[in-house]
Parts: sequence; structure tokens; C-alpha cells
Amino acid sequence: MAQFRDMTRAAVFLCLVLIAVAAGPAGAQVTGPSSGPPAAGNPAIPALESERGRRLDELFSRLKEAPDARIARVIDREISLILARSGSDTADLLMARASQAFQRQDQDLSLSLLDAVIDLYPDYVEGWSRRATVYFARKELGRAVADIEQVLRREPRHYGALAGLGMILQQLGNDRQALEVFRRALEINPHLERIPEIVRRLQPKVDGTEL
Repeated sequence: MAQFRDMTRAAVFLCLVLIAVAAGPAGAQVTGPSSGPPAAGNPAIPALESERGRRLDELFSRLKEAPDARIARVIDREISLILARSGSDTADLLMARASQAFQRQDQDLSLSLLDAVIDLYPDYVEGWSRRATVYFARKELGRAVADIEQVLRREPRHYGALAGLGMILQQLGNDRQALEVFRRALEINPHLERIPEIVRRLQPKVDGTEL
């Protein structure tokens, strides 16, 4: 299985090289995501990244104070859209193909494509997050946790990653840590679906208290 995945991964990179060569000098340049280092002589890039950070700060603040689930879902969608922006046509293509492969239940190809995204753009949060999802679906929980750690290192407010980590900790029988992680996720997004009910079930078991 590992040998097949390595071969698929090599094929992905070969396809990228062939696309770049066919596109000529202009197409041969692979642009990285906006979170990468700014290009020399382009002062607009750090300004755009700063604006992106300010927008995320604003949205996370609004999400925490959202009066109801409907408004929270609207804010959640905007946060997801911002986090999904790679700033790279190459990354966007690989991510789209990875999602299609995952939907076809071709998890080996999906992983190989996500490996390529992470190798090319290691600071792109969504690449790590999507790969963690595939690992979770494959029940490779250790690898899923490792990728979630990479997500949270880059965006500690990623409540989706925190919720996923809580689910994994539950499966591993670590209810106390799972409860702590779920609570952290709810501090960021109090309107997460299913998580409040899970917390209500876990709290008496872990804390020994009645709700």
C-alpha cells in the first residue's frame, strides 16, 4: 500500500511538471499560498495578508458573540472560505482533485494529492485539515492527530480541527482530554452542531457532577 502511494505521489508531481512545461515560462512558475513569504518588490502581498488576518480576527470575535445558530452558520461559512483560499492555482487544482477522489472513495489518490499540496505549501492550513479528514476516514488516527496538530499550530482557533481531535480522543478512550478539547472548540464557536450534546454527556462521566 505504501509503495503504491509513493508511486501515485510521484505521478502527481510528474503531471505538475508536464503542465508547467506545456504552459511555457509563464505557466512554469508555481505560486504559493498567500501565507507564504512576500514576493520581492510587491508590497501589496503583506498588506493583503494583514487584511486577511484582521478579517479573521473580526469574524472569530463575531462568531463567539453570535446570538443564534443561523447567524453563526453565516459567519462559519465566511471563515471557511477565507481559510480555504490558498492563493495558488496549483494548490486549488490539487485540492479540487483530492476532494473529487475522496468522494469517489479513492482515498489513496486523495492522500497523494494532499501530500503534494502539503509538500509544496506547508503553511496552507486547509491542506493539513483535509488530509487529517482522509486519515480519520481510514481510521489512521495517529496520523490524523499529527495533521490536526499542524492545523492548530498555524490556526489555534480552528474549531473544526478541535472538534475532530475531540472525536478521535473519544475513540481512543481519553474522555477527559476529549472534554477539554470540545470545551475549547465551543469557546470559539458556541454554536457547533452536536458538540454541546457530547459535552453534556461527557461532563458527568469525567467530572462526576450532574448537569
